[in-house]
Amino acid sequence: MAEFFSSGHSIDLVLFLIGLEAIGLMVLWRMGRCPVPPLATLLILAPGSCLLVAARAALTGAAWGWVSFFLLVALAIHLVDLRQRWQHWNRLGSAEGLRGK
Repeated sequence: MAEFFSSGHSIDLVLFLIGLEAIGLMVLWRMGRCPVPPLATLLILAPGSCLLVAARAALTGAAWGWVSFFLLVALAIHLVDLRQRWQHWNRLGSAEGLRGK
C-alpha cells in the first residue's frame, strides 16, 4: 500500500475519478439536469486537478520547476474561475437591483 501512495498511483486514481465526474456533469448538463455549463465545470475542477498533478510530480521526484509550474497553472485557472463567478454574481445583483426599482 505504501508503494501505491508513494508512486503517485493514488493520485492517478483520483484524477481518473475527477475526469469521470467532469464527463458525468457534462452529460447531465446536456440532459438539462445540471445547471453548470461545461466550461464552468472545467474551471471548477481544473485547479484541484493541477494541484494533484503538482503533488504527483513532487511524490515521484520531478524537478521543482514542474511542481511550481503546475502550482502556477492551478492559481491562474483559479483566478479565471473567480473572475467568471464574480461577473456572474455582479450581473445577478444588477438585475435584482433593477427589478427593485
